Amino acid sequence: MTLEKIIQNNLCTGCGVCISEDESGSSRMEWNEDGFLVPRVTNNSSFAKMEKVCPFNIKNEFDEDYLAKKFIRNYKYSDDDIGLYTNLYAGYSVEYRNTSSSGGLATYVFEKLLRNGFVDHLFIVKEINGRYGYQLFSSVDRIKEISKTRYYPVTMDSLFSEINKIDGRVAVSGVACFIKAIRLKQKFDPDLEEKIPFLIGIICGGLKNKYYTDFLAQSAGCSSDYSSPEYRVKNAESIASDYKFSCESKRDNRIHVVEMQRLGDMWGSGLFKSNACDYCDDVTTELADISLGDAWIKPYNQEGLGNSIIITRSQFADEIIMAGIDDNSLKLDIVNVHSVKSSQQGSFNHRHKGLQFRIKQAKRNGFLFPKKRSRFLNKQNLFFNSVQRKRLLTREKSITIWNEEKSILSFNKRFHPFVTSLIRVTKRNHMYLRIKVKLMKLIGFNK
Repeated sequence: MTLEKIIQNNLCTGCGVCISEDESGSSRMEWNEDGFLVPRVTNNSSFAKMEKVCPFNIKNEFDEDYLAKKFIRNYKYSDDDIGLYTNLYAGYSVEYRNTSSSGGLATYVFEKLLRNGFVDHLFIVKEINGRYGYQLFSSVDRIKEISKTRYYPVTMDSLFSEINKIDGRVAVSGVACFIKAIRLKQKFDPDLEEKIPFLIGIICGGLKNKYYTDFLAQSAGCSSDYSSPEYRVKNAESIASDYKFSCESKRDNRIHVVEMQRLGDMWGSGLFKSNACDYCDDVTTELADISLGDAWIKPYNQEGLGNSIIITRSQFADEIIMAGIDDNSLKLDIVNVHSVKSSQQGSFNHRHKGLQFRIKQAKRNGFLFPKKRSRFLNKQNLFFNSVQRKRLLTREKSITIWNEEKSILSFNKRFHPFVTSLIRVTKRNHMYLRIKVKLMKLIGFNK
């Protein structure tokens, strides 16, 4: 059965929307040995109905292009890489920047949706007993409680059962695959468009497993049980990338901190990342009404408090942002497509340019993968493909080695050679690109 194949081939990101399609009620979300949430199905599960709302369905009958044109209305522009949109911005929320990740735009949009009565509830990620999960939230006065980034697996398995019990409309935030699952659900149940009228997309660099937080906590010095993990502790006196991870050790009740830059590249290495993320070609959450991410470009990345990239897709989303600019609660610049792409260039390079190579590797090794949009399947040079090969290895090894060790010292010792090898081939690729640019300039090309 296709759903079982999706799970067996590690193509599930744990969105949990499939659970709502199981008429038998026998399926549930559980942790697997690799630290990800996946559906546990039974012989009674409604496989055909469940798989049709899976964002990584191997059949992939409805891709992001199809779904965007169905659900994103009154947009102005279209771009092959970032999707349909109305306007592009970069900047921050005056009220929520200090207490939020990036520029605080997600919290700002949440607050406006509730305060203006466009929705009655939010379905967002909140802290639950020291860890995180999706919950319904309806209090404007407590909006700052939901303003932090969490790199921890969550699932939306309860979304549709919960919203059926309540009156009013609900806005949902999520990463690209979660948003796609909701759109698929809305396609097959059009009444849900009214119930869930607004989706906030979080631009994602890849989903981490639950052991990533343990890795960070031990790196910070929380060697025993810990609580209150904070993934993005800002440094207002420095630059945006200079942030820290902190946690509170239950052994000594002290806050322990580690500088993230000291730990190396957590994203380019694929550390503790879901395998499914390597088959995602939606970099900017194309199916949301508004997409929000970090502004990793100058001058915005030079400010330690952070700035956001904002892609308004629906006309209504743009009206929310324009109102904030008009009343000075948002400090934003209008930016161009090139700036937006540059702000997420690493993700575009990996997800789009490296996609064809990873699909070929999957075929060679007998693994299944979802059908992807053909415009992103392009050949790359030998050096670039070497980087992709090493990233596949570091992603896999980070998970298997941690499962075996569960100790930061022994993990680092065993994992170090794989990271070193990745760094080496990455430098070779950068050197190749520099030489290529020089040669093209010499022969008269400026591309």
